[in-house]
Amino acid sequence: MTDSAVAEARETCEGAVAAEAVCVQAAGFLLELSLDWMVLRASENVDDFLGQSHVTLIDEPLGNFVKAQPLHDLRNLFSRLSATTGIARAYGVRLTHEQRRFDLAFQLSAGRVLIEGVETPDGFGEAFSTVGGLAEGLRGLSGHALLDGAARRMRALTGFDRACVTSGGHRVESRRGGAPAAAALSDLPPIVCDVGAAPVPIFPRRADDGAAAAALLRAPSTLQREELRAAGIASTMRVPLPGDGCFECDSRLPRPPSLELHAAAELFAQMVGLRLENDRLSGA
Repeated sequence: MTDSAVAEARETCEGAVAAEAVCVQAAGFLLELSLDWMVLRASENVDDFLGQSHVTLIDEPLGNFVKAQPLHDLRNLFSRLSATTGIARAYGVRLTHEQRRFDLAFQLSAGRVLIEGVETPDGFGEAFSTVGGLAEGLRGLSGHALLDGAARRMRALTGFDRACVTSGGHRVESRRGGAPAAAALSDLPPIVCDVGAAPVPIFPRRADDGAAAAALLRAPSTLQREELRAAGIASTMRVPLPGDGCFECDSRLPRPPSLELHAAAELFAQMVGLRLENDRLSGA
């Protein structure tokens, strides 16, 4: 096959992927709400988490299905953050009368309130408690040594097999033996738990997924899953650096989702970004 034919085939494949409806990963659930917190859409696995069919939730107030106090707390937190473009998180929340607790991420996306939830993992707080010490270890470093130290500490923080930092046209990675090499992968979701897990549709199913496309746990597309498998990667996490850089973390094995770990990685990336900016200014 000629180079032009290969390029044309890839463009065709990517066009088909772009037409795929957004799904979520099976390790978590998603609710898309109106601004007055009516359920407009729900992932079709929500029954596994909240004990309510995704069909039952549609066009009903979220308060009909979760306890009043956590709903009140979430709405208060959201009202304080609704003017920002960030993602808020709440940890260890009992949404129903069952004992199960959930970590939640919520944001305003395309005029909708987007709520994602995963079961609270054991060891909550361990990731946040290490961020300060890891960032302090970068003191006095500059240039390549700063990027190398940042990559090694991000790998230590997250426990992934490989961590790579890209900044200012430079790319530095830290990986344990046998870890997958760096691969150029297209626009992956921030968190991919298990590339082999079947994606879960969002009900009602439709092509207009402007809000759901912003989900932390949106499922990778068919093309992205194929790219990850080809690279020997089972799970990934992507975290932006202030400016034009990012951290990429990859693992050969599936990993359960942790919203706390992702938030801790974001905090570490912000601290690294400050170090990099100071390094740039001092060298100017």
